[in-house]
Amino acid sequence: MTQRRGRRITMTPGELEAFLTTRRTCRVATVSADGAPHVSTLWFVWDGASMWLYSVVRSRRWADLRRDPRVAIVVDTGEEYDELRGVELSGRVAFVGEAPRTGELCAELDFPETLFARKNFGLQEMPHDGRHAWLRLTPEEVVSWDFRKLARV
Repeated sequence: MTQRRGRRITMTPGELEAFLTTRRTCRVATVSADGAPHVSTLWFVWDGASMWLYSVVRSRRWADLRRDPRVAIVVDTGEEYDELRGVELSGRVAFVGEAPRTGELCAELDFPETLFARKNFGLQEMPHDGRHAWLRLTPEEVVSWDFRKLARV
């Protein structure tokens, strides 16, 4: 996943890892049935290789992804131009575990659920409400930027 544009402002692997593990909110872009884009906001967790999203199963986002699993996700921060930094991840999501999630044993979800519960709820175990389910994006492409690096040149 080599980024060609803006090499000067690309995050290093360590910077990318630190950014994705400390941020909480992402914007998820899907394609609707009529071809129109749809963007929504979600909490996420990054496990070092994949982004895990806990989505409401009765949502437009879920319906879009069931029909077409292609997705683009942006995580970013900054207010002023020279503070902007972020990551765009794209690829196809996989649906993991039962939908909706009720807590059935699923070894693949042990690690992301522990990370998600600690990061977003301050809990040791994931609470299940019977309304959400898991999506995993192992990105096919990653593009990052950190405009703070422009001041260092």
